[in-house]
Amino acid sequence: MTKLTSTPAGAVLVAIDMSKNRQEVLIERPEGGRRRRMTVMATKEDYGGFVEQLAAIGRPIIVGFEATGNYHRTLAHRLLTAGFELRLISSVALARTREALHNGWDKNDPKDAQVILHMLRIGATQRYVDPLAAGINDLQELSKTHETISRMKTQTWHRILTHYLPLYFPEIARFAGNSRSDWFLALIERFPTPATITALDREAFSAAAWPLIGRKVSKARLINDIYETAFASTALPVPEDSAAVTMFRMVIAQGRSLIHQRDEIERLAHARLADDVDYQLLRNIPGIGPINALTILAEAGDLRRFNHHRQFLKFCGLDLATCQSGTFRGRTRLSKYGNARLRRTFWMAAQVAARQRDNSFRDKLGRYIAGHADDADRRRKAMTALTAKMARVAHAVIKTGTEYRPFLERSDARWKDPSLQVP
Repeated sequence: MTKLTSTPAGAVLVAIDMSKNRQEVLIERPEGGRRRRMTVMATKEDYGGFVEQLAAIGRPIIVGFEATGNYHRTLAHRLLTAGFELRLISSVALARTREALHNGWDKNDPKDAQVILHMLRIGATQRYVDPLAAGINDLQELSKTHETISRMKTQTWHRILTHYLPLYFPEIARFAGNSRSDWFLALIERFPTPATITALDREAFSAAAWPLIGRKVSKARLINDIYETAFASTALPVPEDSAAVTMFRMVIAQGRSLIHQRDEIERLAHARLADDVDYQLLRNIPGIGPINALTILAEAGDLRRFNHHRQFLKFCGLDLATCQSGTFRGRTRLSKYGNARLRRTFWMAAQVAARQRDNSFRDKLGRYIAGHADDADRRRKAMTALTAKMARVAHAVIKTGTEYRPFLERSDARWKDPSLQVP
């Protein structure tokens, strides 16, 4: 996303190499002369003094820096609040420029500040969007925390299925079902081994398991099936009060806690965005549910800032790139130089939409793979095209403020059957 942006001729350029505890600063005035070098520690006093010194210059100031984890966020917000213009430097562009300027791969903080200043001077920068100022900080925290908890929940779920159940109750794994449901974990937390079930008679087990399973079709038959399964189990004969079963129950409790936390985040996200027009527009697109819509808004912010859908595709890393030199022309593929979380979100949304009925995404997939249903490579390329289409549709519905309309594209818009053409 790095591109040439105009730099005012009379502006003072400030290059900052961000780090956790200290920032190396290089200041260059437009009239030339010796550049000023200073070190700013990550303290409230130093940040305040630095802002005052920049304000005392009394001229337009452009501040450039490289994003460094989250360490840059506090100083960047302080500078933005003070009214300075901020420019973001791409880490990849910075590394390539540093190697070109210094003919080597070694780096240090003062050298990085010099390279950032050079990129500011030539305008090879991006516009910095502060999440707190843009009003998407809460959405980002909800989205990223949901992703973290979902990943932890999946790891815990797989640990239960692949380690604990094969040892202590292998046959009950066939009842596991959907990992989003809590009833299965509640059941095996209460009955972690077959012996804890067979110690009860059928009526006592049914009475204990009934409130745990919740609402199920043929609930009585399910409970009876689980009871019969316990008597035919090949599990290790470990006592209920053993340390192994205690660890098993501890992991189950962790999994249940993560499910509850994830559900609470989804509730908070929906309550936060229920009245948001952009959220409602995204939810009408096939494949985009509450969490996908949350991630799109959290990572992209206001999609109206992208004047054309190609700019948004490039921001997502869904633009096409080709390596070409002389007579050689490489394969055209996705650049993947954009936001990876957005790209993954649109890919997942496209997968869901392709499995739903009566929408233009499924129709387009069918046209792409017609006659090549067993070609995995062609299907992968088709899903990539659907992912880019999903991003284009998301940008279009928000920019125009209109709801998604299925099959707006005519079937003959891009492909025509030769047999139907009029001579």
